[in-house]
Amino acid sequence: MIGVYDSGLGGLSVLRHLVERLPTRDFVYLGDTGRAPYGGRDSQTLLDFAEQCVERLFEEGCGLVVVACNTVSCVALRHLQRRYAGLGSARRVLGVAIPAAENAVAVSEGHVGILATQRTVDSGTFVVEIGKLGPQRVTQRAAPLLAPIVEEGWETTEIARLAVERYLVDLEGVDTILLGCTHYPFLLPALRAATTARVIDPAPFVADRLADWLDRHPEFDEPGQGRQLFLCSGRPDDFRTRGARFLGRPLPTVAHVAEEGGRLVHRDRVVVPRGQVLR
Repeated sequence: MIGVYDSGLGGLSVLRHLVERLPTRDFVYLGDTGRAPYGGRDSQTLLDFAEQCVERLFEEGCGLVVVACNTVSCVALRHLQRRYAGLGSARRVLGVAIPAAENAVAVSEGHVGILATQRTVDSGTFVVEIGKLGPQRVTQRAAPLLAPIVEEGWETTEIARLAVERYLVDLEGVDTILLGCTHYPFLLPALRAATTARVIDPAPFVADRLADWLDRHPEFDEPGQGRQLFLCSGRPDDFRTRGARFLGRPLPTVAHVAEEGGRLVHRDRVVVPRGQVLR
C-alpha cells in the first residue's frame, strides 16, 4: 500500500496520475486540509506536521509514502528520510521535487522559471536540484494567491487571468515554467494564454518515476486490488465535494483525522468550536 501526502486537495491531481500509471496498486491519500495552506508556515511547524502525517500513513499500513506537496518536499523531505528511512528500514519516503527538476532540465533550452509558494521559493531546493542536473539558469517567483484561487474554483475567471499575468511578469525570458505547487496545473489554460514559454505540470513525470522506482525496489510495495482510501484533517464532506474536481472523479467516503497529543488519530466526527475557546 502506497501513502500519498499533501497539505490539502492539490495532491489529488498527483494521485490521479499515480493511479493511471499504477492501476493495480493500493493507495491511501492524506490531505492535511485542517491545517492548510502550508506555503507561509515556518520550517519547524512544517516538520511537525509532516512527521504526524507520514506517521499516520505508516500506521495505515503504508511501507512507502510519496510526499506530493511541493512545499514539504522542498523543506522537509531530507528530515523525513533520515528519521524514517534509515539503512535496513522497511519504510521509504519519496518526494516530488527531484523528479520535477529532472523534468524541467530535460525540456528546457537554458532558462527555467519556478512558480511556487513562498516557502518553496525560500527553500531554494529547486535551484539546487536543477543546478545538479544541468547548466540551466533558474528564476523563481512566489505566487501565493494562485492556490486559493484554485481552491475557490475560480481558475477560469478574470481574477485568475489577472493574477497569472501579474506573477509571470517576473518570469520574462524563461523558456520553461515549472509548476511547483499541485494546485497550479488547474491554471494551465490561463498560464499558457499569458506566456510563450513551455509550462510543465510535473505530475505525469512523477508517476513515471515512481513506477520506475518500484520496478527497482519491489520489496517496498506489491500490486494490490486498485483500492484508494482517503483521509483528511479538515471537514470530510467538504473534502469529498471539492476533491472530486482535483481527482477527476467522485471520491468515496473520506475518514477524518485530527491532532491529539502530537499525533494524527481517527475521529468519528469533526469538532467545530463556537465562540471563545479557553485552554
